[in-house]
Amino acid sequence: MANASQDESDHSGSMAVLEEGLGVRFRNPSLLDLALTHRSYAYEAGLLETNERLELLGDAVLNLVITDIIFKRFPTYVEGDLAKLRASLVSAPALAGVAVELGLGPAVRLGRGELMTGGRDKPSIMADALEAVIGAVYLDRGMAGIRSVVRKLFGDRIKAAIGQEVPKDAKTRLQEWVTRRHGILPTYRVSGVGPDHAKKFSAEVFVRSELYGCGEGRSKKEAEQAAATEAVARMAGEDTLQEVAKDA
Repeated sequence: MANASQDESDHSGSMAVLEEGLGVRFRNPSLLDLALTHRSYAYEAGLLETNERLELLGDAVLNLVITDIIFKRFPTYVEGDLAKLRASLVSAPALAGVAVELGLGPAVRLGRGELMTGGRDKPSIMADALEAVIGAVYLDRGMAGIRSVVRKLFGDRIKAAIGQEVPKDAKTRLQEWVTRRHGILPTYRVSGVGPDHAKKFSAEVFVRSELYGCGEGRSKKEAEQAAATEAVARMAGEDTLQEVAKDA
């Protein structure tokens, strides 16, 4: 019982730190608690609800608010430019980075298996949890409240984009690199599991017949972007090795 009480105390403390980082004091703290409940924890604790519904809501809300902000901030951007900028801001790696800065990891409730395999360091879990928290803020504080939170969390990243070249998404960068180096296009294999309302997709990207990256997402496009992101990281490493070899 002492350990359970300590766990609850630690969780409550982590939630308080998280609220401070968000700049929001929840009127309904149970919404935040649910947003931090990963399915692995819910399964072990015998809970019926996880943060997945809030994650879906948060994803939609975040895309709307980010689109509204950059639409007004970058009046000269055409539709494609805005889409690329938004994609760079709400990609899984970007969201995971925001989650780390916010200190979200210690507050997320994970099952023993996920804890043992470093779940709090997994970008996908952190990105999903951040979206769930955004969904919870929206339900608790409405659109005005979530706009304030998104500006607080993403303001510096949006400001950094001013005057910069429109960012290229991972698939575009990978395609350019593969075409330049091999004269071909990368190929993707995508599969999906789960019911239609909560399907998860996995993607693999190949250069010729060699696997270069894997990724997951809630859509085929998101999974392909995640796989391309991993491949781009490998691509950068190969370029670095080539430069070292030239200098040797």
